Amino acid sequence: MMTRRDVLRASAAGVAVSAGSFVPGVHAQPLAKTVHILTGFTPGLQDALARLVASQMNDYAKTIVVENRPGAAGRIAAEAVKAADADGSTMLFAPLGFMMLFPHVYKRLGYEPQDFTPVSTVASTPTLLTVGPKVPGNITTLTEFVAWCRANPNFATYGTAGAGTTLHFIGAMLGRIAGFDFLHVPYQGNGAVQDLVKGEIASAIMPVGSSLGLIRSGDLRALVTTGPRHCPFVPAVPTMRAVGYPSLEDLTWYAFFVPAKTPAPIVQKLNMTIQAALLTEEVKSGMAKLAVEPDSIAMDDFARLIASESARWKDMVRATGFVPTD
Repeated sequence: MMTRRDVLRASAAGVAVSAGSFVPGVHAQPLAKTVHILTGFTPGLQDALARLVASQMNDYAKTIVVENRPGAAGRIAAEAVKAADADGSTMLFAPLGFMMLFPHVYKRLGYEPQDFTPVSTVASTPTLLTVGPKVPGNITTLTEFVAWCRANPNFATYGTAGAGTTLHFIGAMLGRIAGFDFLHVPYQGNGAVQDLVKGEIASAIMPVGSSLGLIRSGDLRALVTTGPRHCPFVPAVPTMRAVGYPSLEDLTWYAFFVPAKTPAPIVQKLNMTIQAALLTEEVKSGMAKLAVEPDSIAMDDFARLIASESARWKDMVRATGFVPTD
């Protein structure tokens, strides 16, 4: 069985693990009906990724429409896919947090992970802890930043894209492990990066692509990445494991899901179509521009990863003292 560490090692080596063989003769021709891919947030990285992969899925359907269904932290989109016909015509594109974290964050989620069949991961990205002008310029390492936070508790803040996200809990656990009060400031979209540049907050924990341009320009400083290896987009930035926080190692995976009762041959056809799309130069170059890496996990290992990560995040949420919300 592939453990979480095995998956991270495979990602670090650039390994794409393929799914089982497709059953010939099922949907050999593209679906004639329009296929809808739902994402749960406003336009940004998530729907850009979905559109990029969908552009290379003509073998699966003649017409594919990516729809933004924002609201309720993405739960509106998930509930819509849960209720859709299980015929391969409606998919959810979402970070794995929808399945492994949200069940421990919301009292009334509106769906269960078992309501979906995981089809394929398509990309992954580590997150960065980045500091801005509020933090003195001579602070260039996480160790120095932690010391500064302890000495300046009124300024020890970090922004993320929302409460109850993996980014939120990475920051909360960093404060807990390192022994300082790290105040979380939730935002919508990329607002944390904007306030970070203005000096309104000390730091932000966000996907690499959210602040890459500002890091390269010198307006922001990336102190650490959560990935299992050095990120190719910021190769000089050390990992959490390298600086002494291995439990905070984490990747954000983006993936496709379909309703739970979708027939296996359809899921397999969809999986193989996505695998082929990930090999195209269009998708590879497009992902590089978005600062994410193609990253595919076999369907069986994908399901096991969700289960193991769910247990891990359950413990982390409890450790932070977070109280599930509506």
